[in-house]
Amino acid sequence: MEKEQIINKAEKVLYKIYNRFPVVFDHGKGVRLYDTDGEEYLDFGAGIAVMGLGYDYPGFNDAVKAQIDKIYHISNLFYNEPAIAAGEKLLRASCMDKVFFTNSGTEAVEGALKIAKRHAFNRGMRTDYEIIAMKHSFHGRSLGALSVTGNDHYQIPFAPLLPNIRFAEYNDLDSVKALWSDKTCAVIMETIQGEGGIFPATEEFIGGIRELCDRSDALLILDEVQCGMGRSGFMFAWQEYGVKPDVMTVAKALGNGMPIGAFLASGRAATAMESGDHGTTFGGNPLVCAAASKVLDIFEQDHIVEHVNEIGSYLWEKLEELAAKHDCIADHRGRGLIQGLEFTVPVGPIITEALVNQKLVLIGAGSHTIRVVPPLVIEKADVDEMIRRLDTAITR
Repeated sequence: MEKEQIINKAEKVLYKIYNRFPVVFDHGKGVRLYDTDGEEYLDFGAGIAVMGLGYDYPGFNDAVKAQIDKIYHISNLFYNEPAIAAGEKLLRASCMDKVFFTNSGTEAVEGALKIAKRHAFNRGMRTDYEIIAMKHSFHGRSLGALSVTGNDHYQIPFAPLLPNIRFAEYNDLDSVKALWSDKTCAVIMETIQGEGGIFPATEEFIGGIRELCDRSDALLILDEVQCGMGRSGFMFAWQEYGVKPDVMTVAKALGNGMPIGAFLASGRAATAMESGDHGTTFGGNPLVCAAASKVLDIFEQDHIVEHVNEIGSYLWEKLEELAAKHDCIADHRGRGLIQGLEFTVPVGPIITEALVNQKLVLIGAGSHTIRVVPPLVIEKADVDEMIRRLDTAITR
């Protein structure tokens, strides 16, 4: 079927939510994507930071195929070995105590919020607790996750949302202190804000919030759905700061394209929920957990995090050179292989030019920032090629 036919059929069939680019991707290999016309693209979006290992990574596909031939769903009324294996490896990598597997990052956030509320209820049998979230944050599209997403554009059409959510300024500890009260039961934040423009937390900010939570028996929830799984140069971005959360959410690169997320809890948060407080039909099924288990094996065996540190430093240098060349680039931020270029102009036309004419896949973070979140397995030659294509797109 021709590309135009596929696109036209999609517009008739699919609910009109996404403004899709006029490209139909057919398959991938390494860090390259190929459309139905046979055109090759360099992928520096990784399916919105999902394809950490790129496409057709050695051993990954085989692990998924092997599990399909055994069993790929059984429900959480029974045990399954892949979920146990994936859970053990994830807890070992994070030093957390308990894990619950979900289908997505949004669902992981929902579970984290329920832990916070349940913990507060257990503590004082009260339901007037408050959660502090951050402005310009993004935690998901479901009503609970949307309630702690600090962006009016996403929230207003779906009001009223969860009550008792208060928004502070990211990296402004005084703004958090100004909202704190005896009703505060949790703080939720991204360790590195993604959708909000690629802003890493400062040491003073994340450390100060940890101290506030410890003094008040409140929970610190760190959303690592995008910045976790090695992308920052640490397995989880909070490990750079030495500040351990009570609850953490992960997803995206955990399954390398398979739909899986998780919330993990430590200490008092690991025992807050009781039997029947939460559940999922598909979460933690054998197929997605076999994928996650293999991803975690590959991360350890192939030293993926170490590779991110090496290539991330090189990417930083090259983006710094690019920023110095173009006056329209106002700032450069990030860690490892989650970096952002902030422009003085809207980036939509640049991203479109890069895709259509330079065959380079990039994504935005807000209206003025290009988000650079490639597969974690890119090499220096891929960085050089990306810079060349992006330079051309900016110039045009």
